[in-house]
Amino acid sequence: MEKEITIYDIARELSISPTTVSRGLNNHPAVNKSTKQKIFDAAAQMGYRSNAFASNLRKKRTNTIGVIVPLLNSNFQSSVMAGMEKVANEAGYNLIISQSLENAQKEIANARTMFESRVDGLLVSVAYDTENIDHFEPFFSKGIPLLFYDRVPEHKQCTSIVINNIQAAHKATTHLLEQGCQRIIHISGNHRINVYKDRLKGYKYALMDHNIASREDYIIETDLSEKAGEEAVQKILEMDPRPDGIFVANDNCAVSCIKALKQAGIAIPDDIAVVGFNNDPITRIIEPNLTSVNYPGYEMGEVAVRSLINYLDGVSDVSITNTITLNSELVVRESSQKKEKAKARLA
Repeated sequence: MEKEITIYDIARELSISPTTVSRGLNNHPAVNKSTKQKIFDAAAQMGYRSNAFASNLRKKRTNTIGVIVPLLNSNFQSSVMAGMEKVANEAGYNLIISQSLENAQKEIANARTMFESRVDGLLVSVAYDTENIDHFEPFFSKGIPLLFYDRVPEHKQCTSIVINNIQAAHKATTHLLEQGCQRIIHISGNHRINVYKDRLKGYKYALMDHNIASREDYIIETDLSEKAGEEAVQKILEMDPRPDGIFVANDNCAVSCIKALKQAGIAIPDDIAVVGFNNDPITRIIEPNLTSVNYPGYEMGEVAVRSLINYLDGVSDVSITNTITLNSELVVRESSQKKEKAKARLA
C-alpha cells in the first residue's frame, strides 16, 4: 500500500515549512501567489489528498446532515430528497439518508447511528408506528439541531415543517360537496400521526360547514396501501345507501379505489367522485385523472435544509420558530367533476 502524502512531504519537497504548506492549500492571504501555485502543483504531482475528516474534527463540524425518512420509494419523499440535496450541495454539506421502513424500532436504530456518526443536524419524518420521540433526546441534550417535516410530533425544542393539512382536507371535502356529493367516505391513515389526524379534522369541519353530520362508519382507517383501497371499496359497495364521494388521504390508495370501483361497474365521477392527496405522477396516468392536493415536497426539502444550515451558521435559531407552514393547492381533474360532466351531457 502506498504511503499517504502529507503536508510534511510537500514541505520537504519545496523546502518550506509545513505551516506555509497548510496555509497555501487553504488559500491563506499570508502566502503569496507564486508560492501557493508551487504548493498546489507539488500537491497534485505527489497525489496529496486533503484530510477532510481531520479538518472537520478540528472545526467540530462534519458538514453532514442526517435524514431519516419513512420510505424512500414514494414520489413525495423523492421530491423532498431532491430539494434537500440541492440546498445541501450548494452549501457544501452532504446528506446521510436512512429509512425507517415505517418501523419505530428501525427509526430508533437509525437515530442512534446518526448520533454516533456526529451529524451536524438531523431531519426526520417519523415512521407510521412511532408513538414517542424519546430516542431523539440525545440530540436535544447535546444541542444538535433537529427538524421534523411532514409527519411531525409535538415538541417545544424543535421546528416542524408542514402544510396546513386541516385546510387542505377541508378544500378537498368542500370540493366534493360542491359537486353535489352528500355521502362522503374518508379513507384515512393512522390517526396518531399528525398528517392523518389533521386531514380527518379538515374533512369533518367541511361537513360541519355544510350542516352534514360526520358518521363513524364513513371514516375508514387503513395503512393506505393498494390492498387497503381494494378492501375499502368492498365495504363501500355494501353500504346502503351507497356513498357518492370518497376523499382518500394519499394518491396510491385513491388510485387503487378507482380501479376497484371501475371493476365493479361504478362510473367515476358520476356514481362516486374521488379525491386523493399528494398529487403524485400516478394521478395523471389513471383514467379518469385523479383530483388531488398538491403537496410541495421539493420546496419542503429546500426549506428544511436551509433552515438547518441557517441555524448551524448562526443566522437563525430553529428552537424559536415552532412551525413553518407551506402552501398547498387542490388540483381538480376528471375524477371529481360531477357537475361539469352532467352539464356536458345536457348541452
